Amino acid sequence: MKVPFLDLKAQYESIREEIHRAMQDVIDCTAFAGGPFVARFEEEFARYCGTRFAVGVGNGTDALWTALLAVGVGAGDEVITTPSTFIATAEAITWVGARPRFVDIDECTYNMAPDQIEAAITPRTRAIIPVHLFGQTADMDPILEIAKKHGLHVIEDACQAHGAEYKGRRAGSMGEAGCFSFYPGKNLGAYGEGGAVVTNDPQIAEKIRVFRDHGQRKKYYHDIVGWNARLDGLQGAILSVKLKYLEKWNEQRRMNAGLYQRLLADLDTVTLPVEVDYAKHVFHVYATRVHDRDEMMACLARQDIHCGIHYPVPLHLQDAYQLLGYREGAFPVAERCAKEFLSLPMFPELTAEQIERVCEGIRSFLAVTV
Repeated sequence: MKVPFLDLKAQYESIREEIHRAMQDVIDCTAFAGGPFVARFEEEFARYCGTRFAVGVGNGTDALWTALLAVGVGAGDEVITTPSTFIATAEAITWVGARPRFVDIDECTYNMAPDQIEAAITPRTRAIIPVHLFGQTADMDPILEIAKKHGLHVIEDACQAHGAEYKGRRAGSMGEAGCFSFYPGKNLGAYGEGGAVVTNDPQIAEKIRVFRDHGQRKKYYHDIVGWNARLDGLQGAILSVKLKYLEKWNEQRRMNAGLYQRLLADLDTVTLPVEVDYAKHVFHVYATRVHDRDEMMACLARQDIHCGIHYPVPLHLQDAYQLLGYREGAFPVAERCAKEFLSLPMFPELTAEQIERVCEGIRSFLAVTV
């Protein structure tokens, strides 16, 4: 039995007719760049996240970049974030002219460790970007308290956390802005690139709307030097269809995670993800930790069981960020996790039989190596 890491076609087949109708509506209206289908999705997504506004943009990186610009982060500033994330988090900081300043992660949740933040604050610090990694929110209350104490902006990187909750509040709704990616493999994925910023601040929303459309409030009248970061109409229509199913799909992910937990609970050599009491985890990624990660992954691949690694090199050790001056050992928890993370197949349509097959494959590897 083949077990793919991700199966986008299975989800598409379940909503094929709705998707085709939505795409035909866009084509019939020729509303391809921004327009009414994007506006409708923005209203729906803001309501889903529990915020006043959502602004669709070209991708998750655009969301992070424009949110930083909207709160005024720029050249010479520093932004605190985590090295255990996709590079887009740091890229957005760099491209506004600021400098990423990393703090280590919590070994239980893999999110930013709040007790590490204050030591990283300098006179140049302007913002904090907590990353809700793998589908579980960071511990936001202490992060927000530290930010308030020091007068810092908080922008949530919720690109992996569509529908995740922190003490009943949706990811993206707690900071000044929350940033989402709709890359196809996300819990809410477009059929191409897409992103959004959610916020309760009308000024932030307006600044992003203007910036994403070449700095214009009125066509051909440019208030600022902006960029082309619009969300396509086709993607807006597709996301409106898929948003209706997001809660169901997230619950299916949670059920799949629960089955993994039950089937692998007795294995001391495999560290399973933990859902902490303040969070509702939506399991964008089901990241385990194993010491013989590469060997286990290869063994599973030989059995046609396909896994992933999120992420093999923490950002402070990437060649792209050597100029920051960090060395190996700077963030020991992030570095240790990067060597051990093994992401098992996870998507809503994953069957119990497939999960059992994955667990059998893991046990067969451990039976030989332990």
